[in-house]
Amino acid sequence: PLGVLAELINIGTLSAFALVSVAVLVLRRTRPDLPRAFRVPGAPVVPLISAGLCLFLMAHLQAATWIAFVVWLAIGMVIYFTYARRNALLHKHGDVPAQPPQ
Repeated sequence: PLGVLAELINIGTLSAFALVSVAVLVLRRTRPDLPRAFRVPGAPVVPLISAGLCLFLMAHLQAATWIAFVVWLAIGMVIYFTYARRNALLHKHGDVPAQPPQ
């Protein structure tokens, strides 16, 4: 059981690192005007290598770890979006249009 838990922690951490690496690239391309609190040495090479290595390590984890990760991720997203829907400030103040503009 501890091995499965350790692998589940590993896949969660690796997925977060990969997402941050990709987000650095996306934000630097789509929002170059944002103030930068830190510099990324070797960009875009370092973030690409980082994301690639994280995905490589994730690909070598057991299938049971992937299944547990997807289930845990789905449960987390349901909780997140349910909470957000009920507690959104726009929703509470009635600022949400009845139908989205077309």
